[in-house]
Amino acid sequence: MDDYEKYEDDCKTIREANKVLLSDFEEWLKSSGLSKKTIDSHLSNIDFYVNEYLLYEDAAEAKDGIGAIGMFLGYWFIKKAMWASQSSIKGNATSLNKFYAFMYEKGLIDKEDLVDLKDTIKEGMPEWLATLERYDDPSVEDVW
Repeated sequence: MDDYEKYEDDCKTIREANKVLLSDFEEWLKSSGLSKKTIDSHLSNIDFYVNEYLLYEDAAEAKDGIGAIGMFLGYWFIKKAMWASQSSIKGNATSLNKFYAFMYEKGLIDKEDLVDLKDTIKEGMPEWLATLERYDDPSVEDVW
């Protein structure tokens, strides 16, 4: 089996695991009393993160993606998601916070990782929003 076939097999396995994880996450969100629209938004954001971004170049599992939030929201999402906006970046940050809180409650990540995630989002958000603004401004030549 060549490297690409192994990558494809790994992605397939991870996508199957992600289906279960997203289903469990949906139940977890429902139990917190959120509206269907809000739940659907969080699920869509997390599905994009775990099944697109984390599998884009590598076959990374959701639990291993907690350290990649800065690169995702500060660079990849801005470049690859045509719907990137200030509200979508903030919405994704909220979804990721909730998702990894859920992962922590399930015992899939450590408390320290969750704290680091929250710090990363809090500290990175102003720069991510500024990067988006530069990216959307045609007069700026060096966005990054």
